[in-house]
Amino acid sequence: MDQVVFHVDVNSAFLSWEAVYRLQAGEEIDLREIASAVAGDRNQRHGVILAKSTLAKQCGVQTGEPIVDALRKCPNLTLVPPRHHLYQEYSQAFTDILCEFSPCVEKCSIDEAYCDMSGMSNLFGSPLEAANRIKNRIHNELGFTVNVGISSNKILAKMASDFQKPDKVHTLYPNEIKEKMWILPVRELFFVGKSTAKKLNMLGINTIGELANTDIKILKAHLKKHGEVIHSFANGVDASIISQEEVKNKGYGNSTTISFDVEEESIAKMILLSLAETVGSRLRNDDMMANVVSVSIVDSEFRHSSHQTTLLSPTHNTDVIHKAACTLFDELWDGSPIRNLGIQSSKVVSNAEERQMNLFGFEIDEKKEKLDQAIDKIRSRFGTTAIQRASLVKKEK
Repeated sequence: MDQVVFHVDVNSAFLSWEAVYRLQAGEEIDLREIASAVAGDRNQRHGVILAKSTLAKQCGVQTGEPIVDALRKCPNLTLVPPRHHLYQEYSQAFTDILCEFSPCVEKCSIDEAYCDMSGMSNLFGSPLEAANRIKNRIHNELGFTVNVGISSNKILAKMASDFQKPDKVHTLYPNEIKEKMWILPVRELFFVGKSTAKKLNMLGINTIGELANTDIKILKAHLKKHGEVIHSFANGVDASIISQEEVKNKGYGNSTTISFDVEEESIAKMILLSLAETVGSRLRNDDMMANVVSVSIVDSEFRHSSHQTTLLSPTHNTDVIHKAACTLFDELWDGSPIRNLGIQSSKVVSNAEERQMNLFGFEIDEKKEKLDQAIDKIRSRFGTTAIQRASLVKKEK
């Protein structure tokens, strides 16, 4: 059976959802038809543009930029505050419709998801027919538009959904890569941030096609593991599968929006250590252990990326979680300024369940576990700041 993958992406999600809500509440002006934006509190770190209308975009307003900069470009810009609880409700309604068309839906953010549509033609017609049915139903029932990308794997489906917007369906099958994708600037490729694009441009690589045809040894020499990943993506190669996790296996996670743009690896890994401590503590508190650790990064332009790894054996140890997170970070980060970092653990199991043991590291693991338990007890009794890692304390001074 040929694999068919859809990537469904809500067009300007926060602004669309805000506009729909306001129209349903009786307002006459549709935010999508004027120069408008959803933005945070300009006096706080999150005082940036979260989503903008097409007219605002034509004025040069960009997602992630400070409100003051957006107002300089577009003085008549209408700003509205976000309603995150409302957006969660619209996101769930959007997901519910997708689940009626596909037995496997992977939510990758609040406003986008992958659908495995393999073998569904007997129910919903050809992939193009099914995609249009999904798109039209979301518009008719929920009031906002989506783009649907169609391909045989996730990376190509995502690239397809980013083509002309809004309210469109696009295909990007392997035999269409040269015609539709290789002509695009290399910055348009998923996983290529501003910093990576600059490095590639300095190597004379300006289009995705040029990247796809570059000797992989050259890319690895300059970009390490990341160079190998984007070379595969440029050639339309993606072995990842659509994963639908059950709620009970959702796991334990923590993320933080940082008060400044992080551009140093050492600082990022300090933040990851703090997050790993929280995740590990929550796992231990519930007597659970995680088999999978993932790291997520949101850069200063609100581009989201994530990566995960399966551990040799389940753990709730802070040091093990942090080490895995740092390895993932090294593979994932392209040098772009970081706005938000997160660690998520999943595929959790009860500590009481039988688990594979590291024969040679058992004594060390046991010592680490006792140390974690001692730290948890001290913090439980005297507060979270009663005992801190020297590396974190030093960084704060």
